[in-house]
Amino acid sequence: MEHPSGNTQRGVTVAARIGYTAKGVVYLLIGGLAAMAAFGLGGQRGGASEAITHMAAQPMGTTLLVFLAVGLICYTAWRLIQAVLDSENKGNGAKGLLMRAGFVISGLSYAALAWRCISLLMHSSSDSSSTPQRTAMVMQHEGGLIAIGLVGIIIALVGVAQFRRAIKRSYRAHWHTEDMPAHQLKWAEGIARWGLSARGLVFLMIGGFLCLAALQTDPSEAKGLGGALTTLAQQPFGPWLLLVVALGLVAYGVYCFVNARYRDTNA
Repeated sequence: MEHPSGNTQRGVTVAARIGYTAKGVVYLLIGGLAAMAAFGLGGQRGGASEAITHMAAQPMGTTLLVFLAVGLICYTAWRLIQAVLDSENKGNGAKGLLMRAGFVISGLSYAALAWRCISLLMHSSSDSSSTPQRTAMVMQHEGGLIAIGLVGIIIALVGVAQFRRAIKRSYRAHWHTEDMPAHQLKWAEGIARWGLSARGLVFLMIGGFLCLAALQTDPSEAKGLGGALTTLAQQPFGPWLLLVVALGLVAYGVYCFVNARYRDTNA
């Protein structure tokens, strides 16, 4: 009879792998739709919620919604395990606790996406408010401006961390690289660095927009992922710039698939 802890670890591993796969699908949707929009081939410049809504209207959309709902719940559980059990060995110092809190926040954001999938399955008109609308609601409360500013700073720091991870290749520490053929590892690294850099750029932009909204007391300045992609498209050589970033988000989705297969999930 297998020891209970072995069964628990197996369950954690399965949840993490399903979760990373679902997260990868979300980023494939976001990046793929944005790449299509770059040259007027349909698609859209939107965030995760918009991408999921778009997918729901496609053939087999209901099946994919069920998978994403389950997968994103699994990813939420994995993030909470990382935070509570400190599976990443971040420690109990100030920096470690801050990073573990980040796991919780990340998990809750994907829980919200899972709820979006469930709402679509139930044909419910759940909250689909925009980033400026949500920002305005927070600003109405005492300390709201400070809260928006702090959130903006945190998101921008997450963006910096993505760039740092791409440059230092720290993601390798979490991969079972001994199980990866040399040519596969080389491709996986290139995809990871491109994906992390693209995600880092859009997170920096989102964080900057939120800080600007707080400084100017203007919620209309706040923009989510869709707003960041639209801003890129409005720059000189915008379609090409958007295409590079959009394909980078697709690469981040593939990076999630690599994590689903090779990431250390020991809790």
